[in-house]
Amino acid sequence: MTETRKKILVLYHTQSGNTEKLAHAVSTGANQEAECEVRTLMAFQASLADLLWAEGILFGTPENFGYMSGALKDFFDRTYYPAEPYNLNIPFGLFISAGNDGTGAEREVQRIVKGYPFRQVIPTLICKGDVNEEHLEAAKVLGQTLAAGLSMGIF
Repeated sequence: MTETRKKILVLYHTQSGNTEKLAHAVSTGANQEAECEVRTLMAFQASLADLLWAEGILFGTPENFGYMSGALKDFFDRTYYPAEPYNLNIPFGLFISAGNDGTGAEREVQRIVKGYPFRQVIPTLICKGDVNEEHLEAAKVLGQTLAAGLSMGIF
């Protein structure tokens, strides 16, 4: 029997370390699903090849001036047009480490990813203030939910 593990890309940027903590929790949750393979990368490390590999994506960004991080925007800038011929219809989730309300970052990521087109299958997780245990548990559930949905063929 051939192995049909679903491939999840956790793609994030961090400066303070808060988004990185969330990314590791998201990855931990996704890795709990035995039928998934998880690749966790910082935005500057990722490329089109990573998008073509992924069957599901979890984007993570801090809220910077009411916007996504420059590194995540750079990733979108580097991959958008090269990805266009592939018409990627990848399910995604989003997690945000916010100092304010996170809605500006959420709105702008959602606006950009529609063009790939990716489809959001899980509500955005916005963690306000310093990352705490409640945020980490919610991030873990986010990763686990995407992984389970992919494994069961729901997403």
